[in-house]
Amino acid sequence: MLKKRIIVCLDVKDGRTTKGVKFQNNVDIGDPVEMAAEYYAQGVDELVFYDIMASARGRGPILDLISRVAERVFIPFCVGGGIGSIEDIRSTILAGAEKISLNSQAVKNPSLITEGARVFGNQCIVLGMDAARDAGAPSGYSVFINGGRVATGLDALEWAKKAVSLGAGEIVLNSIDADGVRNGFEIPLTRMIAESVPVPVIASGGGGTPQHLADVLSDGPCGGMADAALVASMVHSMGYTVGGIKEDLRASGIPVRM
Repeated sequence: MLKKRIIVCLDVKDGRTTKGVKFQNNVDIGDPVEMAAEYYAQGVDELVFYDIMASARGRGPILDLISRVAERVFIPFCVGGGIGSIEDIRSTILAGAEKISLNSQAVKNPSLITEGARVFGNQCIVLGMDAARDAGAPSGYSVFINGGRVATGLDALEWAKKAVSLGAGEIVLNSIDADGVRNGFEIPLTRMIAESVPVPVIASGGGGTPQHLADVLSDGPCGGMADAALVASMVHSMGYTVGGIKEDLRASGIPVRM
């Protein structure tokens, strides 16, 4: 089994890190620059930075904030939110990001995935997908955009496959149903996508204990088969550290970078 990655997510609103439950009732929890530096010191493998209001408000990425985070961390750093053009991608990379997450804008303009991969390489283009349970969808899950506010009518599995065929080199798969609830990741959704696409899948939404991460990262018959797990609440407010989580995962037989 390849070594699994632990990724910390910083959801940002109005220049501050925020955290909510199922994309609602967000509260201010700190300065994203200082928080990024702290998680880097703890040994996190990557950071994901989402401007959660950029698409809904129709504006681009906050380049100054991205630059200040990039100055403090020396690990892969993915940025999403309001990136709607090749110029937005270019300016975000020049500000210090290694990867670009396309979510709402990818749904509205799928050719941006293809053009972004052509210009910058598919390793730079990450599909951010917010999915929720939907009994009417072929896979049982539908895709939402604009911070989970707008239904797209897209089936989650079909959209994942299409985005990869267009050039996405990685998928951050966020379960709206599990987001912030801390009861565990959406294992069936994660496994379904991971088994169906040839690119890394990052599980997001629901992590509350190291065992939850072990479950979603496991390649066993009941595991989620994710290549990486994204955490937020666990390290923001529940007393866990990145190093401590990694030690628990190793004890559970999950290979991680130390």
